[in-house]
Amino acid sequence: MAQVLEFKLPDLGEGLTEAEIVRWLVEVGDVVAVDQPVVEVETAKAMVEVPCPYGGVVTARYGEEGTELPVGAPLITVAVGAPVSDGSTSGSDGSTSGSDGSAGKGEGSGNVLVGYGTSEAPARRRRVRPGQGVPAAPQAANGQAAVREVVEGPVPVISPLVRRLARENGLDLRELTGSGPDGLILRADVEYALRSAAAQEKAAEPTATALPQTSAPVPGGIRTPLKGIRGAVADKLSRSRREIPDATCWVDADATELMRARTAMNAAGGPKISLLALLARICTAALARFPELNSTVDMAAREVVQFDHVHIGFAAQTERGLVVPVVRDAHARDAESLTAEFARLTEAARTGGLTPGELTGGTFTLNNYGVFGVDGSTPIINHPEAAMLGVGRIIPKPWVHEGELAVRQVVQLSLTFDHRVCDGGTAGGFLRYVADCVEQPAVLLRTL
Repeated sequence: MAQVLEFKLPDLGEGLTEAEIVRWLVEVGDVVAVDQPVVEVETAKAMVEVPCPYGGVVTARYGEEGTELPVGAPLITVAVGAPVSDGSTSGSDGSTSGSDGSAGKGEGSGNVLVGYGTSEAPARRRRVRPGQGVPAAPQAANGQAAVREVVEGPVPVISPLVRRLARENGLDLRELTGSGPDGLILRADVEYALRSAAAQEKAAEPTATALPQTSAPVPGGIRTPLKGIRGAVADKLSRSRREIPDATCWVDADATELMRARTAMNAAGGPKISLLALLARICTAALARFPELNSTVDMAAREVVQFDHVHIGFAAQTERGLVVPVVRDAHARDAESLTAEFARLTEAARTGGLTPGELTGGTFTLNNYGVFGVDGSTPIINHPEAAMLGVGRIIPKPWVHEGELAVRQVVQLSLTFDHRVCDGGTAGGFLRYVADCVEQPAVLLRTL
């Protein structure tokens, strides 16, 4: 006898709480294998194919293409075979599966997505939100409602950040059932519960003076939903402004020698070195001298957490909006390796092929807004990082060089930093060192 199991939208990465269904890859009645992609979704950061942890027959799909679903919402239900005496599982077509890695009872897939993986299929927990009843299942292919299991009991919470978020908002974690492996409560679960509670409170408020809610165009203007990448950017920038007491310092630097050094490096043969890679190499050298800026602030513990690695994010403008891919272990890469990784991530950003893992985990951000033809800016810190270096355009300007007025290649550098991690002396020292390396690239030889 087949058992119908429900597969929910998994956690696709830190901070991602919903995804939009772009394209279904299976139909009701199709036979799917373990870890076979069943739907393509678009998050605020990337396009992702979602694999199903169960093997069997698709009995129902939840949501049409274009529908936005929260993490933990049902995606599909799959009918899997019941176990037989030899430990294998009989499928609907009479075939069996077991030790070959298919979806037998007691088996599940591996951790195929960030923050997501399956354990024993019958032990899948159903997420129940505070104050939310269990909604009815949609009509399945065989006309019967899909089977949903609710597992009672305590649910583990590993992340102290999740516990802190719940504690600060007065949320009882015992009321939640996690969507992570073995019922692990994820940050997305807590944030979803908080939003649900806020929505219920708002619905209970008097509406006599409430303004009408409409998505129709208003006179003289057009309403544009803040969703997808634009919504994620809005949320992150707003949070940065709310939580981080930032300050900005800037300096003009003579980049003539840096440009000459790059020209000489590229004339020597081998792969071409990008200017962004040289700037990133300068940043890693500066962060080695001023590690306070390669950190984050844990206000719950009232601690500054300093990282022992440098993962550099860089702003990339795409047709889908602004994204910040991350070059991991930038401190351990030379200019050639940095150039290759910047090129790879930029192409992936352009084509929408960045994974959630390539868009998270940065410790410092490099923002080359000079490509837009502007000289200066006051960057907003990429929360929860502590600093961002902005680089303007490099253009010929009058400059006093060796006591005489000359035309030099000048660039404005700006550093926005979290004033909680350091004072102006440290920030100024960092920026001055960066400017010195731009003006005299030989300074970098001390760190090679």
